[in-house]
Amino acid sequence: MSDIHFMKKAIDEALNNVLTNHGGPFGAIVVKDGKIIGIGRNEVTASKDPTAHAEVQAIRDACRYLNDFQLIDCEIYTSCEPCPMCIGAIYWARPKAVYYACTKQEAAKIGFDDQFIYEQLALPMEHRKIPMQQISPDDGDLPFRTWEISKNKVEY
Repeated sequence: MSDIHFMKKAIDEALNNVLTNHGGPFGAIVVKDGKIIGIGRNEVTASKDPTAHAEVQAIRDACRYLNDFQLIDCEIYTSCEPCPMCIGAIYWARPKAVYYACTKQEAAKIGFDDQFIYEQLALPMEHRKIPMQQISPDDGDLPFRTWEISKNKVEY
């Protein structure tokens, strides 16, 4: 199977999502050893979950299939350049490559503009639109200290 074949599968997921009024025009698949092991489509509005982007859904599906929390030696094909949240999820999943069809600029032209998130991330925390403030109760770092000395932790 070729890259074009897999990209068409991701695009088909996106198109089907639009045609069925299930969610946004985004689809993604995860491939390992030439086999599709994860499929995702944008389900933000259908599931009332702002994290239900196609890439995140495909990662979740593939991880269930592999019974693992990482996508070592996998490739992700997505109908559009991933947003900042999906980029974070992709890096945590650790696939070997990501391929996309449409660009973030093309997505912005139809109303999916993530530029403000990139801009917000570049700002110092005190200048961001959504206030973020540290609150440190006594022993607020107890989970971290406990993790650090745990003999049973699974590193990732």
